[in-house]
Amino acid sequence: MLLAIDVGNTNIVLGVFDGDRLIESWRLATLRERTSDELGLVVDALFARSHLDKRSVGGIILGSVVPPLTTTFGTMARRSFGLPALSIEPGIKTGMPILYENPSEVGADRIVNGVAAYERFGRSAARPLVVVDFGTATTFDAITASGEYLGGAICPGVQISADALFQRAAKLPRIDVRKPSRVVGRTTVGSMESGLFYGYVGMVEGLVRRMGDELGGHPISVATGGLAAIIAPETPLIEHVEPDLTLHGLRIVWERNQS
Repeated sequence: MLLAIDVGNTNIVLGVFDGDRLIESWRLATLRERTSDELGLVVDALFARSHLDKRSVGGIILGSVVPPLTTTFGTMARRSFGLPALSIEPGIKTGMPILYENPSEVGADRIVNGVAAYERFGRSAARPLVVVDFGTATTFDAITASGEYLGGAICPGVQISADALFQRAAKLPRIDVRKPSRVVGRTTVGSMESGLFYGYVGMVEGLVRRMGDELGGHPISVATGGLAAIIAPETPLIEHVEPDLTLHGLRIVWERNQS
């Protein structure tokens, strides 16, 4: 089995694969202060609860955008599993050319999302892709029809926008991000909900359209991340929602690095 670990700024997602089948996954809060011993205890408890044998894990792959936890998870892998973690970093074989001016600047999650989306949807269709990841930041990644990572856009996540309204406007309350009953809000909270939700939908549509124009045709659009299931149904431009896209991308990269 393969243990895939996706370390994001808000959440850590761990997935266990048996071949190409994701048999279990867990989501943890990202706490930068956690030690490798604490992480080992958490992983032990998760495997035990799911009745999985840690000794069956033959490989570990790590994609991290939180540098302090990259080292911590590497230490946990060695201590808890007796295995080195293959980390997504410059020089690793991904099978996807990176056309960024400085390829080392591209986050690990963006690369593996592109790899998974292209293998799942783009390769057979021979069409460009736009991958939208609704995470702490919302990222838009453009993949050419021939499977090259071209670049993209990075925007504040919708929850960051909601928090900024609360922190910077003295009379506005803190609200949760959800779909309101109407676009024209009749209360302050309703107006904020409309602006956050439908404003974000409009931003997604605008960027997908403009990126599609630059890619030279109607791209296949794939959404992932925590809010994908909420935002994507509101726009016909998002064709596919894949909650486990990042984990599958990690699995594919792992397979490409086995001799």
